[in-house]
Amino acid sequence: MNRRERRLQAKAAKKTGKKTNHHGILGEQLAHQGRVEEAIEAFQKALQVDPKYADGHFNLGVLFRGQGKLDDAIESYKRAITVKPKHFDALYNLGNALKEKGMLEESVTAFRQAVSIKPDFAEAHNNLGNALRELKRLEEAGVSYQNALAVKPDYIDAQNNLGITCSEMGKLDEAVAIYQKVLAIKPNFAEVQNNLGNALRDLRQLDEAVTCFNRALDIKPGYVDALNNLGNVLRDLGQLDQAVASYKKSIAINPDLAEAHNNLGNVQQDLGNLDDTLASYKKALALSPTSADTHSNLLLAEQYRLGHNAETLYQLHIQWDEQHGKPLRPQWPQHQNTADPERRLRIGFVSPDLGRHPVGYFAARLFENLPKDEIETIVYSDGIDDDLSERNKVAVDFWRDVRWESDENLTTIIVADEIDILIDLTGHSANNRLLVFARKPAPLQVSWAGYVGTTGLSAIDYYLSDQYSTLPDDEQYYSESILRMPDGWLCYDPPAYAPKVGASPFMKNDGVTFGSFSNPAKINKDVVSVWARILDGVENAHLLIKYKGIDSSANTERLTTLFEAEGIDGSRLTLEGPSPHAELFARYNDVDIALDPFPYSGGLTTYEALWMGVPVITVPGETFASRHSFSHLSTIGLSELVADDQDDYVRLAVGLAKDAGRLEGLRAELREKMDSSPLCDGAKFAQAFSGHMRDIWRQWCS
Repeated sequence: MNRRERRLQAKAAKKTGKKTNHHGILGEQLAHQGRVEEAIEAFQKALQVDPKYADGHFNLGVLFRGQGKLDDAIESYKRAITVKPKHFDALYNLGNALKEKGMLEESVTAFRQAVSIKPDFAEAHNNLGNALRELKRLEEAGVSYQNALAVKPDYIDAQNNLGITCSEMGKLDEAVAIYQKVLAIKPNFAEVQNNLGNALRDLRQLDEAVTCFNRALDIKPGYVDALNNLGNVLRDLGQLDQAVASYKKSIAINPDLAEAHNNLGNVQQDLGNLDDTLASYKKALALSPTSADTHSNLLLAEQYRLGHNAETLYQLHIQWDEQHGKPLRPQWPQHQNTADPERRLRIGFVSPDLGRHPVGYFAARLFENLPKDEIETIVYSDGIDDDLSERNKVAVDFWRDVRWESDENLTTIIVADEIDILIDLTGHSANNRLLVFARKPAPLQVSWAGYVGTTGLSAIDYYLSDQYSTLPDDEQYYSESILRMPDGWLCYDPPAYAPKVGASPFMKNDGVTFGSFSNPAKINKDVVSVWARILDGVENAHLLIKYKGIDSSANTERLTTLFEAEGIDGSRLTLEGPSPHAELFARYNDVDIALDPFPYSGGLTTYEALWMGVPVITVPGETFASRHSFSHLSTIGLSELVADDQDDYVRLAVGLAKDAGRLEGLRAELREKMDSSPLCDGAKFAQAFSGHMRDIWRQWCS
């Protein structure tokens, strides 16, 4: 924060003549009386008499800035400095005005000149740090804050700013220590309580973070940033209803807070309220049109909406590129990669999700089976490490933790690494780095595994798919060229802790249990209507729906109401929240048949159901997202579980539920069938993957 602005000079400056003194003194008197326009006129007259009256230029700058006329203020400060190059106050104020104008590089130059003249002025060091931090030059910013504290050890604003910088650099323990030191001096500093809460959240100390945000709100009721951040950590804790309430409080106080609208959209999606989700993202984007992340959130949410096809989604996605991607094209580097078609390739993978996340399970066997003599693998990870990410680390050649790198810095790192092919594993999903890909740090770029269709980015050259997921007629609706894997487009690594497949649940229950362990956003009104028809067609059938947020009061009410409107009593439903992963697998031993939602089909959920011996009924649609389970079932040789339409979906599910012998047979054979199929064949998948990479590299070289 800019804590201090240098005010009008206390004297009329140089005694160069009677008229200069008269107009300058009059200007100061008028300014102190609040008669700003008259004061400006007086200083202008003084400068007509003496154009080298440096303090006159400076004082005009102060008055102009007070009126919000930043351009005039900047010009006046510059004139003062031209007359008097070591005019500290003019340099300091110029730095502040330039920063306010968004001219950060010029602001840094002004502040550096100011501190060279007056190195014992702590506020100038602090404000230099602020400008450097906005430029993401965090190491330099930290030095500036430390310089401010060397001059003024009790300078709380500089301490807080140093804490923020440490947080942004990933030095979270240092940040926490700094914030706690500030709070020991000033416990009622609400902003620092808020910042401490953010650092603790990043450290996954969620309960402690909640305490900090609540303390900030006790000190400063209606503090919108703390309300917004409290919503974030409540969402992390799975307290979705409370998160909604916190976001809505912040919006009621400040309806123009784009970040709160975006975050409300996130939690509404968790609750399956797709219309509210889309409305929140659109509001956030209207308030902050340059937010690429919000725009990505909107695109991902559109994938859940009924009525889309490949063309309509393509049109939405290329709008993202027009607004956020193509403006970065002038920054594309001139790639100097050696154009040898047969040399060892350097392939980079960018993802926040290479731990226990669907992408982590899809990447593991690929990494472990890529031919080391042909491909060198470099991972750029934005994620928090866990046991699966540790396993993936061992399988690759280099693993770089880039969580705290800006898009600009990460682009520079990738270019310096001389990556030949860069793989996007996120698309428009959370924590993506599409603004890095838009800068084209590698000569060839490919999207795979982390998103459900085209990214829309003209900077991404290829999309890795298969014959089931991307139809030939739909290729025109991709900004990327399509590469087709010979089998499925994914390879699954089932966790070792998955329990053994149990006996068919219908044998011990009164009837068949259907199940869906799907994101609530996938369970729309049409899905409920079809599932209700299935329950209506199978006597004593039960439906288990399990996922994070399903057990929230809002979701329970939404789903129960939708099913009851279709004539299905709530007693036939079990609505469960999340479990540890091993327990989630075990819960499949209580499910006979999995029902795939539409238009967003199951990815990892379908793999997990099949691994636990549970057949999946699906109905593919016209979008990539709707064809996941179709691809998986076709690859494993179970196309008889793929419906032609919704009526056929009901027929297949009801028919299988009434065929006890078929149900038992599938349960007994599915795990072995899947394990021996291309779905889990890492060596075969890696061979096809590396073949595609070699082919596109040869094309680039030619």
